[in-house]
Amino acid sequence: MSLTPETRLKQLDLNLLTVLDALLREQSVTRAADSLGTTQSAISHSLGRLRAFFDDSLFVKASQGMVPTRKAELLRQPVVAIMAAIRNEVLAEAGFDPARSRRAFVFAMTDVGELVFLPPLLTQLRKAAPGCTVRTVQVPIEQIEGLLASGEVDLALGSIKSAPEGLYRQRLFMNTFVTIVSASNTSIGENMTLEQFRRTPQVVVSLEGKPGTAYDNLIEEQGVERNVFLTTPHFLVVPLLLERQPDLIATVPMELANAFARYGTVRILKPPVELPQFALDQHWHPRFHNDPAVVWLRTMVKQTFEQYAEPGGG
Repeated sequence: MSLTPETRLKQLDLNLLTVLDALLREQSVTRAADSLGTTQSAISHSLGRLRAFFDDSLFVKASQGMVPTRKAELLRQPVVAIMAAIRNEVLAEAGFDPARSRRAFVFAMTDVGELVFLPPLLTQLRKAAPGCTVRTVQVPIEQIEGLLASGEVDLALGSIKSAPEGLYRQRLFMNTFVTIVSASNTSIGENMTLEQFRRTPQVVVSLEGKPGTAYDNLIEEQGVERNVFLTTPHFLVVPLLLERQPDLIATVPMELANAFARYGTVRILKPPVELPQFALDQHWHPRFHNDPAVVWLRTMVKQTFEQYAEPGGG
């Protein structure tokens, strides 16, 4: 005699869904335990109970971590929906106490975002929410909406071109571009001519890693043809390249240039071409607009960067 759905529900400890959600997201017992603020042995024990309930191994070990089985993949969407409903509709009534929470906050940002956003954010988070942890992810733009909708990412920070219209967006501060040269570059003085700018070999950053999609392609939009020597998807390698190849230059966001300049390896110059400012924003999904933890988080983020209201602030 088969059991009714009601009987089966009584046999399922709903706390196990939290563990299944974390395992589907992290695909690692260690990371799942960290995200839930518990031990690896507790996660392993819960996984054993989940396997017995669903009569399936759910995850198998592979070189890249724990790979979900077909049944686990079939469970992904309903589990994500259930957990989102619990967070938005049940826990929303309970409020959020940052001082006592042990939540893991997840930000989507680029490597430049980590350099600009993380230091001040971590300072504020450790003061206000000492039990919480932080994780950052770098993902293609087309995946951001899905990750925010599922709750796998709490906020996306940065200058996100072509961000989905369905997301909420809040301006954090305006930034602008500056040109950086090696501190040992003696051929370029305190002011760079347009001819020097055109002629000098340059490093450009394309987050998509494709020609013609440079982060600073506003320069070409101003009708200036550059001598592009290297295209890279990584901002953080730029000052190292300029240190080893002093004849190269690069045009980067000013807050990033300020961070590079603190190490004394580069000088900051005003580009010899007028470039418009651009916005750095935070984005979140409507499903979590009223989630107390996300409301607190984005308020904290906004307050942290109020001092950056004008280019060069902070």
